[in-house]
Amino acid sequence: MKIMVADALLKELEQIGVDTVFGIISIHNIPFYDALQRHGGFRIVAGRHEGAVVNMADGYSRVSGKLGVALTSTGTGAGNAAGAIIESWNGGAPLLHVTGQVASPYVETGRGYIHDCKDQFGMLKSISKEAYRVRRPEQAPAIFRLAITQAMTPPGGPVSVEIPIDFQASLISVPSIVATGVPPRVPSDAELRPAVEKMLQAKRPIIWAGSGAMLTRV
Repeated sequence: MKIMVADALLKELEQIGVDTVFGIISIHNIPFYDALQRHGGFRIVAGRHEGAVVNMADGYSRVSGKLGVALTSTGTGAGNAAGAIIESWNGGAPLLHVTGQVASPYVETGRGYIHDCKDQFGMLKSISKEAYRVRRPEQAPAIFRLAITQAMTPPGGPVSVEIPIDFQASLISVPSIVATGVPPRVPSDAELRPAVEKMLQAKRPIIWAGSGAMLTRV
């Protein structure tokens, strides 16, 4: 039994309770949108700029506590998302950014293939918590799973996955294992005791907590 790579991504998202996907349709991510239409179980929110798409996915993650998902195109589309990805990283919200890439034979050839971008992967690597490129269709499910896990592992942040357009529609074997949610880490009494003792001793205690405290669901 075979499944398209684009459908494999949706299986991973469905397993962890994702119900909304933000994005802009493009020549280099159409297979993902075809898969979303076939599935029919995700709310699709379209934007007019890739930065806005990532901002919406970031905000959705912060409010819902779920993984935010943003689909962008390659080249200009991925570049437009850069500032919002950095903001998401600063905010520490779990976010999966899936971006297209030119057809695999043309990646990094410098031949000016439509929407081609010099070292797009290097850009994504420098602005994301982590970034991955799918180099063979069979790798895709494992890479999706790893990216999701890393995005949701505290401290959360945006993880980018770059996948060539021809791989998105490739048929692969149905993955036997899909992603599972990352359970929140609950500190032990021994870890909390020093902080509690200091607060009890303080005359005017103040708790200065980062954004991770707002995203933690215990």
